[in-house]
Amino acid sequence: MDLNATIIGQSIAFIIFVWFCMKYVFPPVNAILEERQKKIADGLEAADRAQRDLNLAQNKAAEELREAKIKSSEIIELANKRASQIVDDAKDKAREEGLRLINGAKAEIDMEIQRAREVLRAQVAAIAIAGAEKILETSIDQAANEELVKKLASEL
Repeated sequence: MDLNATIIGQSIAFIIFVWFCMKYVFPPVNAILEERQKKIADGLEAADRAQRDLNLAQNKAAEELREAKIKSSEIIELANKRASQIVDDAKDKAREEGLRLINGAKAEIDMEIQRAREVLRAQVAAIAIAGAEKILETSIDQAANEELVKKLASEL
């Protein structure tokens, strides 16, 4: 019955080995496995939170982009209105300036016409006096000439 004693000895050695492993080997291994499971679970939870945060951030960014587009189109529309207003104001000022220049030129032309008339009156008077002298063959004094020129100028 050597065989039975060997089996009993091996069974006792195996039970001692299992007890030793259960007492000293498995608890640290289980603790490491549980810690690793906890880290993995925390990592998965953090990944889910990060994914949710990413989705929220993308939605918020898309909303802000829409708002920015709306705001930019409003600003562009306002700028276009302002540009049109500036162009209209510039046109009005240019018209006013043109009218002012035209009126100034007309006034200057009228003054030049007046001066030309005065010069022509003086020349006509001098010609008339010269003609009268030749007709009369006599010379009229200078004071009488000036008086005659003024009289003829006022008549013309």
